[in-house]
Amino acid sequence: MKRMKKLAGLLLAMVMVFSVALTAFAEEGTNNDTKGSITISNAVAGQTYTIYRVFDVESFDTSIPAYAYKINSVWKTFAENATDYVSVDGQGYVTWVEGADVVAFAKSALEYAKVNKIVNNGSLIADGTTVIFGKDVNDNNTLELGYYLVDSSLGALCSINTTKPDATIEEKNEKPTVEKKVQEDSTGNWGDANDANIGQVVNYETTIHAKKGAENYILHDKMTEGLTFDATSVVVKVGSTILSAKENSGDTSYDYELVTGLTTDCFPEEDNTTEICDFHIIFNNDYLKTITGDTDIVVAYSATLNENAVIANQTNDNDTRLVYGDENKTEWITTKTKTYEFDLVKTDKDTAKVITGATFKLYDAKTDGNEIPVVKAENGVYRVAVSGETGVVIEAGSPTIKGLDGGTTYYLEEITAPKGFNKLAARFEFTIESANRKATIVENVHQDGGVEVENQKGALLPETGGMGTTIFYILGAILVIGAAVLLITRKRMSNEQ
Repeated sequence: MKRMKKLAGLLLAMVMVFSVALTAFAEEGTNNDTKGSITISNAVAGQTYTIYRVFDVESFDTSIPAYAYKINSVWKTFAENATDYVSVDGQGYVTWVEGADVVAFAKSALEYAKVNKIVNNGSLIADGTTVIFGKDVNDNNTLELGYYLVDSSLGALCSINTTKPDATIEEKNEKPTVEKKVQEDSTGNWGDANDANIGQVVNYETTIHAKKGAENYILHDKMTEGLTFDATSVVVKVGSTILSAKENSGDTSYDYELVTGLTTDCFPEEDNTTEICDFHIIFNNDYLKTITGDTDIVVAYSATLNENAVIANQTNDNDTRLVYGDENKTEWITTKTKTYEFDLVKTDKDTAKVITGATFKLYDAKTDGNEIPVVKAENGVYRVAVSGETGVVIEAGSPTIKGLDGGTTYYLEEITAPKGFNKLAARFEFTIESANRKATIVENVHQDGGVEVENQKGALLPETGGMGTTIFYILGAILVIGAAVLLITRKRMSNEQ
């Protein structure tokens, strides 16, 4: 009996020791998971996330920790040439080079995948802030264990991690934004709208609020027919540093390339739209890689308001949008430029009737100053001339003059007055208050509106050789004849006596 008790005690002790050993083995032993998952946090809705299994995980032990990575056939060439980051032994096991830059390795792997068109191991479009690879409907893991590269269509920042068995990766790319302004020449202020006269240079600034991970930035710009882009005016800068433009096809050290003379649709993939851009700016990805934080890239340029400009209440528009990442686009941002017209009404001061025969020139000062030349656009319509055009006089009546700057004072000088009317002694001053000045004329009588220029009718002065003098001549002749008759009669009477 005593022996039996000792044996039972021994067996119990052995069981207890074995239990402890099993517990220790379970806590510190090899993980038996064969499938994994990857969760993308901080995802951006609408963006595409793509994974690549660069290396396989043959086995791992989270308690040590230890991971046996094995090269696979798809990435064999890449791994064998990435000697700054990994080493591969004769059995195909991969080990990390101490001190190697993991971010640089991830970027190098992604570039290799894109250049060599490596087939991915999964691609999902985010419909919220979380994207999960490798989970079935029962929340079971389905992804092969491995060292995974994760790419985002939002930008160049990629991530790499091991499924052990689950991995969580945070999206670090951010959407860039674009701000656009046009300068009002009368104040020097910048905003989303301005006034200008035809022939005037209009200045623009587009600011790209670039983010870390910037990739594939292309700035597109299009103008309506009334604006003529000046390609020589483009300056791209960050702070006070002017970025370098591509000078020729062999230039590789540039920051951006300006492309003009576009004739094809900028965005052919968009249905039912045709966008012919005036220019676009393609940023060199090597330059974009140098952006390590929020950076404002300012693109300054100008255009001329030309002879095709529309008159308020329509606008001459300049639109800009940025394409970034994998064909992501910002919304179009628009600035609006207005130009105005007025009706010149020449009237008789006494009757308000419209009179013809006067001619005028337009100036920017009360005396001296500069003539603002105009050309005849059609019968009764003039517009401000553009460079290379020769101005003509304005013939009044009641013509319309188009293409004037808002908030500006102008001066009309009468060159020729209507017949019978006095010519104006000085230039006539008027202001375009950011609105068209249209006239109302009924039955050739000016009612209101427009720019009315009155003329005083000349008075008829007394004339020599008029009817009054003739009467005196007739009376004088009668008196002379009467005197002669009287003289002859008296002489006869004297002779008879």
